[in-house]
Amino acid sequence: MSLSEMMGRHEGTKKSSSSAGRAAMWLLLPPLLVVIVLKTDFLPQVARFRETRFMNDTDEMVNTVPYTGFENARWQQHPHYPEAVKDYNQQNQILTTNGPKDSSSINSDLGAPVSKLTCNFSNPHSDTCTMEGDLRIHGKSATVYVVAASTHRPENSTFIVRPYTRKWEQETMSRIREVTMRSMPPAFSFIIPPKCTVRHDVPAVVFSTGGCGGNFFHAMSDLIVPLYITSREYNGHVQFLITDYRPEWVAKFRPILAALSMYPVIDFDADTAVRCFPSAHVGLQSHNKMLAIDPSLSRNGYTMMGFRDFLRSVFSLQRPWVEPVSRSSGRQKPRLVMVLRRHSRELTNEAETITAMEDLGFEVVAALPEDVRDMGHFAGVVNSCDVMVGVHGAGLTNMVFLPHNGTVVQIVPWGDMKWACWYDFGEPVPGMGLRYVEYEVTAEETTLKEKYPRDHPVFTDPRSIHRQGKAWSTFLNGQNITLDIDRFRAVMQQVFQSITIE
Repeated sequence: MSLSEMMGRHEGTKKSSSSAGRAAMWLLLPPLLVVIVLKTDFLPQVARFRETRFMNDTDEMVNTVPYTGFENARWQQHPHYPEAVKDYNQQNQILTTNGPKDSSSINSDLGAPVSKLTCNFSNPHSDTCTMEGDLRIHGKSATVYVVAASTHRPENSTFIVRPYTRKWEQETMSRIREVTMRSMPPAFSFIIPPKCTVRHDVPAVVFSTGGCGGNFFHAMSDLIVPLYITSREYNGHVQFLITDYRPEWVAKFRPILAALSMYPVIDFDADTAVRCFPSAHVGLQSHNKMLAIDPSLSRNGYTMMGFRDFLRSVFSLQRPWVEPVSRSSGRQKPRLVMVLRRHSRELTNEAETITAMEDLGFEVVAALPEDVRDMGHFAGVVNSCDVMVGVHGAGLTNMVFLPHNGTVVQIVPWGDMKWACWYDFGEPVPGMGLRYVEYEVTAEETTLKEKYPRDHPVFTDPRSIHRQGKAWSTFLNGQNITLDIDRFRAVMQQVFQSITIE
């Protein structure tokens, strides 16, 4: 064999050997990488790298964890008292980058609990999501991370909810901040969620006060009743996180919030912490009616009568029931609170109306707008009365403080407003254990007759005004009422007879 042939055969052998070696190395590389990952600190280093980026993007949140709460008594008296931070932080584990490693909260691959995420978008009033397991909530980015979710699917890994209960009103809902739920797969993933900086051992409820909560009717119907339905079962062991936070709203309803939760509410939008909870609700449950609870839809069989008992406890109201008053004894008169308005739907002859009610035998309490603003005080006034009278408006919402078997008299303004007024304040009454009486204003009793001729659609076809979208400006904000005293007295005479005995 020539030298050149021997050299060629040697080169071929080298090439074959090199190719085989490379193939063997490629075969060995995956298990080698697995060994490196398992035997080194590689994954925690990746997690810390991802966390560092997350922290930098959120104003170094670990180093700026705000206080999360304190005991119930101090919360009721001083809802923003900064010295309470120390008390509460001793009760809740605060985790920082300088503290002990928390491997279970860094990775979702080993030892993490299986999480569940369920959303309901079919309710016409509100969208809601419930979840449990490894949950990490970051308020400032309005994101809830559901780690190791058994319900994870690539096509439904993200859900968005505006946590307010008037989803049919586009203008209202446009003012509500979106909250995003991110479902993460249960298997190993390089998509690493942010590490917990605060751990809570109670459920979370996330909702918005950015809708119509400044109006007392909407505050009760859109927020307080749904919040009761959603959170009452936890008996105070629940944390509220409020987006579109309104301090004045929280201050007004603090007694109710404190009775539902042992912890001060958290301003969700300003919160830089990553809070971990065992379970959470985003959005509030609503039962498709105003000021109403449907026991058949409530997991715990809650009712509006039970809700009113709850309010009586919150405000230490003394009268659970209306007791009939003897007409012949003369020692006691049934009490009537008249809710008076200003600027719109005002009774132009309110003094004459009050006198007529007193002549019938009622003890009348006149409640002006400034009297109604102090909810705690006015709740006691209403609870001391047997009857509430008022023109359709938010003030009638205070009927929730009447004793059981009390009577609500709604004066319905002119303008084909009967159904709308009944829907807001008539339909809820039986579920509250109250009685309902309606007085519908005639064309002779409205001040609209001073603005429009009698052949105007305001009088001949009020429904056409509704179709034009002008009902609010015309029939609610655009008129006052001059009651026909004789006609109104006849209705109230029947009310007097129904709540008194010989």
